[in-house]
Amino acid sequence: MAIRPRRSVLYMPGSNPRALEKARSLPADALILDLEDAVAPDAKEVARAQVADAVAAKGFGKREVIVRVNAPSTPWGEADFAAAAAARPDAILVPKVSTLQELHRAEYLMGESDIDLWAMIETPLAILNLASLAAAGGRLACFVMGTNDLVKELRGEHVKDRANLGPALSLSVLAARANDLGVIDGVFNDIEDAAGLEAHCRQAKAFGFDGKTVIHPSQVATANAVFAPSAQEVEAARKVIAAFALPENKNKGAIKLDGRMVELLHAEMARRTVAMADAIEALA
Repeated sequence: MAIRPRRSVLYMPGSNPRALEKARSLPADALILDLEDAVAPDAKEVARAQVADAVAAKGFGKREVIVRVNAPSTPWGEADFAAAAAARPDAILVPKVSTLQELHRAEYLMGESDIDLWAMIETPLAILNLASLAAAGGRLACFVMGTNDLVKELRGEHVKDRANLGPALSLSVLAARANDLGVIDGVFNDIEDAAGLEAHCRQAKAFGFDGKTVIHPSQVATANAVFAPSAQEVEAARKVIAAFALPENKNKGAIKLDGRMVELLHAEMARRTVAMADAIEALA
């Protein structure tokens, strides 16, 4: 079972060369080198060149590297796609994808490369079109929630329990899982609120998200800890796998283990838990 951890996905501004250099040593599972929201209009071209050079240099180790481009409809979008595709990151993240046409346009601009396409889900129309977007196929590999933009577009407010975003978050996970896509939760804005960040991470994990986008290196450790299986969970998972591997349990759909009934679905979950733990250890 091949699994790529995405517990922490850290945004880094493409216009800041010191940030790009620092990203090489941070313990985030994945890095989003940003050409969009984090970059002022007069710095877009410089940021594009810096990010392309940084990605092409291949100095980020085992971290997954994603470039967030500007939307194709902007003055910088098409040049961003060309530069990113030439540099060959693991994925290109496209903002404000709301329709299949926009998704297909993005894939066209990526050219003939085998780079993955990630899509930001951050508009009401994207939420309403989730089923068709997730089933688009092609190089689409992951959804990333843009919760700040979504709240703005809804004319809503940021509330701690995110009850107002519950349906959108849940539908996004459902659509992703139905089509074997990754799905990453949106950011937590208050860098000083460690408890609030942890609560958001635990909520996102309960929804089924693979991990969380973070906006500061200080948030990485919390996301990594919450989205990783605990030592106790890994131990219990290995015990389930071993029990089903016994000759007397071969071809059984359910067995008794430590006084409780365990089904094949629990064995499947256990194998995923162990695979995730092994993949995290391989990143260290």
